[in-house]
Amino acid sequence: MVSDKRWDIFCQVIDNYGDIGICWRLAADLAGRGREVRLWVDDPSALQWMAPGALQGHWDRISVRPWQQAGDPAILSALEPADTWVEAFGCVLPDAFLAHHLRDAANARAPAWINLEYLTAEPYAERAHRLPSPVMQGPARGCTKHFFYPGFTPASGGLLREPELGPRQAGFDRARWLADQGIPWHGEQLVSLFCYEPAALPALLAQWQAREHPTRLLVTAGRAAAAVRALGLPPADGPGAHGLSVDYLPALTQADFDHLLWACDLNLVRGEDSVVRALWAGKPFVWQIYPQHDDAHHAKLNAFLGVLQAPAPVRAAHAAWNAIDGAALPLLEPATWAPWAEQARQRLWEQPDLATRLTAFVGSIRHRIGTVDESR
Repeated sequence: MVSDKRWDIFCQVIDNYGDIGICWRLAADLAGRGREVRLWVDDPSALQWMAPGALQGHWDRISVRPWQQAGDPAILSALEPADTWVEAFGCVLPDAFLAHHLRDAANARAPAWINLEYLTAEPYAERAHRLPSPVMQGPARGCTKHFFYPGFTPASGGLLREPELGPRQAGFDRARWLADQGIPWHGEQLVSLFCYEPAALPALLAQWQAREHPTRLLVTAGRAAAAVRALGLPPADGPGAHGLSVDYLPALTQADFDHLLWACDLNLVRGEDSVVRALWAGKPFVWQIYPQHDDAHHAKLNAFLGVLQAPAPVRAAHAAWNAIDGAALPLLEPATWAPWAEQARQRLWEQPDLATRLTAFVGSIRHRIGTVDESR
């Protein structure tokens, strides 16, 4: 009987938490669907606040393992082989890991081997999605990987969305969550800030300071907080705050990051994991895409806005927030964007999620592998 019970997910942390964040969400989603998951990671430190208890083994069906153990034959011999390998975002499985599992390749059943790629709405992703990639050298020579591209269309790999997300969101109590976080909300416009260091940040904060209707800015820990503090703004409700008050948040679990997005009227997000969660929040948002030195991110951003059918004001805000072609920051009116955000969410929600598509694809690979094995 063909199985995809055990999964090995490999993650090398580059920066900014997006890679480990996405890999953890995938691991947790798969575990929630009954799979046993090992997450091999070179720097698991962010999981201490993203997923408390993960490093201590307190999450059912998930174990977090140091990357270097993947090259230790003694440790590998004590583990049940996985049915599926996922190498995330261009990381390469250690030769020692491959050599151990493929040392008797003529008789061993190879796993389904997935190369999980970066999220993009560009057309090439649909063309490359699910394509085979033969391994031509090294211990795995003769094996085949398959590309898997997350995306926004039925012809892509979809977006991470755990089955319980809808019920969780439906039961969310904004006022109670804000009170639990110690945020004194009095009906102000709520805006979350999770960013790098956007050049338009001073102009945006000045825009809110000048408005009569107050805005409360909820700033995430790390680079966003450093960027705001560098501007010398007063603290929340401090003298001189005018129309803007600022709350600095502690590092949030992934669940509480979702809650933050659900609580706010506008979400300023960055990177891949947070923009997907902003989409599921169904609230107006502006995405700061990870900048690339050759400006390749401009095309990626335009493709994203195109597939989401973003109206002109949303496109203008994204251009300014991402410093594209010297665009000036327009006046942000998130309330007018609300129908667009909800419609984009609804269209994407009607599509199968990433884990559903991935497990189905792995099942088809495992079936082919099983058929070949049985014919020997």
